[in-house]
Amino acid sequence: MNAIAAAPKSTFITAPYVPLEKKRLPAGRPRRWYVAHNRRLKAMRLTIALLDSGVYLPNQATNETIRRTADQIELRPPSDATCRLVRTLLRYSR
Repeated sequence: MNAIAAAPKSTFITAPYVPLEKKRLPAGRPRRWYVAHNRRLKAMRLTIALLDSGVYLPNQATNETIRRTADQIELRPPSDATCRLVRTLLRYSR
């Protein structure tokens, strides 16, 4: 008997991405932890949106492109630090 399993069928995404319901963050951490945590979450959302829109390389993601994407997905404009983090995530997503 052949031990190779059949490849799963590809599925097409027909509906837009819907984020999960937000949960409260754990209490008792220093404020800078919450700031860094929220910055990472925002950068991940922006990186996913950029990848979905066809921006795959960090040099394609200028601050203006990232801020325009943030406006399209209804996020507040990111800071320069968040834009750098987005480019870092794009660099390591390859």
